[in-house]
Amino acid sequence: MSDTTPSAVFRHGLDLLVAGDIDAWVGLWDEDGVCEFPFAPPGAPRRLDGKEAVRAYMAGYPDMVDIAGFPHVEIHQSENPEVIIVEMRAEGRVVATGRPYEMTYIVVATVKNGLFTHYRDYWNPLAAAELAAGPDAPWSGAPSSAA
Repeated sequence: MSDTTPSAVFRHGLDLLVAGDIDAWVGLWDEDGVCEFPFAPPGAPRRLDGKEAVRAYMAGYPDMVDIAGFPHVEIHQSENPEVIIVEMRAEGRVVATGRPYEMTYIVVATVKNGLFTHYRDYWNPLAAAELAAGPDAPWSGAPSSAA
């Protein structure tokens, strides 16, 4: 990837999620990158420390959600050139139920040297659980896309 700006890295990450290429998506992470989920439900991780923790968390993602695309992606550049704020919507289907999947996200991402170093993902775990199969769904603490 020649363009390593935060916006380009983020958009490339979304393409990888649509392709179901989790290994390549995790490849966009710094070894010491941190991923946070401020709205994580009880029992789900609120913070992942390091690339391997992100890899472990995302390992089963394509078996849970089949992302067809991100029809709305709006990227805002912060005053810090390494930090972007992203408003986006994912569409696809829940693999276990076949039900449509639609989720809106806000992400604050820091990208240094073409890699995610910090990723704060504000997604709605209550909506994810409802889409899956109710509040007891095994992946009600599943991550967003990604990017």
